[in-house]
Amino acid sequence: MTQDGTRALDGPVGPWRGAGPLALSGIGVVCFCVALALAWMAADTLLLIFAGVLLGVFLDGLTRGLGYVLPISRGLRLTLASLALAAAVAGFAGLGGATVAQQGRDLGQTVSTQAGTVKDWLQQRGIDVPFPGGGGGGGGEPGQDQSGKDQKDSGRDAGKGGLGGFASSILKNSGSLISDAGSFLGPAATVVLGLFNALGNIAVIVFLGLAFAADPGSYRDGLLRFVPPRKRPRGAAVLDGAGETLRHWLFGQLLTMTVIFLCTWAGLAFLGIGGALILGLQAGLLAFVPTIGPLVAGVVILLASLGSGLNGVLGALGVYLAVQCLESYGLTPFIQKRALDIPPATIFAGQLLLGVIFGLWGIALALPLMAVIKVLLEQIYVEDTLGEPADG
Repeated sequence: MTQDGTRALDGPVGPWRGAGPLALSGIGVVCFCVALALAWMAADTLLLIFAGVLLGVFLDGLTRGLGYVLPISRGLRLTLASLALAAAVAGFAGLGGATVAQQGRDLGQTVSTQAGTVKDWLQQRGIDVPFPGGGGGGGGEPGQDQSGKDQKDSGRDAGKGGLGGFASSILKNSGSLISDAGSFLGPAATVVLGLFNALGNIAVIVFLGLAFAADPGSYRDGLLRFVPPRKRPRGAAVLDGAGETLRHWLFGQLLTMTVIFLCTWAGLAFLGIGGALILGLQAGLLAFVPTIGPLVAGVVILLASLGSGLNGVLGALGVYLAVQCLESYGLTPFIQKRALDIPPATIFAGQLLLGVIFGLWGIALALPLMAVIKVLLEQIYVEDTLGEPADG
């Protein structure tokens, strides 16, 4: 008994179960934190693997579609789908690659020139906007002045006469050669490394996509091995739901991108805007990134149309707005309603969050990642934990 008359507790308060469970809980927390840290450091690799999964889902969808018309084995259907996809890419690169490359070079020069014009126009009105690569005629003057100064200094040193002036001139010229070589090899090395990195990423994505599409059941069953036996049927349903959602979203997105490409190309070509093919192609590709991609595509289209005068700018703006209305009110509600029904503000907020965390990969893959997260939240948290039916 205590001094106030209450009975003292003989043991600790709470359901004490010994030191073993407490140690296991601490080890679990540490392992979870380590896993988060590893995921943070390997974010680019994980998103690269997810891109391979997307390609695998696409090839699996093509293989399933061929199964309705060709009663052959899955391996043969996957081979036919892969060869058809490779032939389509190679055919586009062979037939339209030269045109796309030429229009791309012309478009780059046009956009750079028009960006400099817009920057000068804004600077005249007291607005300083740092356009990349733009700047009108002022960009080359400092380099020209410095070059002229170096030439004057070199000529003055050489004009002094004697061995000292000659040696000074040789040293200045040799330094210029080394500087020029460094400025040449630096961008060249950057381009080579960037190209090698891009080709390596593409090779990894293609390999993972083919591997996943060749035998998706084995990877699905492998993941289910980490689920308790009594929860495996539910885990299989969740994985199947996520795969079906990705499959419907991916094919719907590809259809939307194709329509945007064709409509933008046809509209700009009808108006006589230069580089209509490459403008339509970049608009279709950037449609893969919602909200941000169409804005970038619109800026490029408007900059490219500035050289065609006011009528060209207004016509290009009209084509862009018409295509965006078609995509927002016609294609997406009907094509993507079954696959992904997320409010635009939520998509934009998710893009910002994933972009800050994972960079460009996070922005590009934000929508399929959010599609998977939506399925997991609906089926695991809303239905299983809260016991409420998921909407849609």
